[in-house]
Amino acid sequence: MSTHPSPSMQRAAVLALALFGAAVLVGCGSTRTEVTVQEATRITKGQELIDLQKALAQGAVTEREFEELRQIILRRPN
Repeated sequence: MSTHPSPSMQRAAVLALALFGAAVLVGCGSTRTEVTVQEATRITKGQELIDLQKALAQGAVTEREFEELRQIILRRPN
C-alpha cells in the first residue's frame, strides 16, 4: 500500500471533513457575532473515526476508501 493517499482518498477525506464542518455549523444557531478563542481546537483520532464512520453510513465514501482512510488515521502519531 502506498504511503501517499490516492486522489480518491484525498477527496473522501475532504468530503468527510466538509460533512463534519457542516454538522458543526448546523448546530450554531446563535445570533452572537463575537467569538473568543481561548485555546486551539484539536480533533482526536476517535472523533475522526466517528466522522469517517458517519461518512460511510451516508454513502459519502466506499468501504475500500473507508478502510484506507481508517488505516491512515490509526497509523498517525497522536
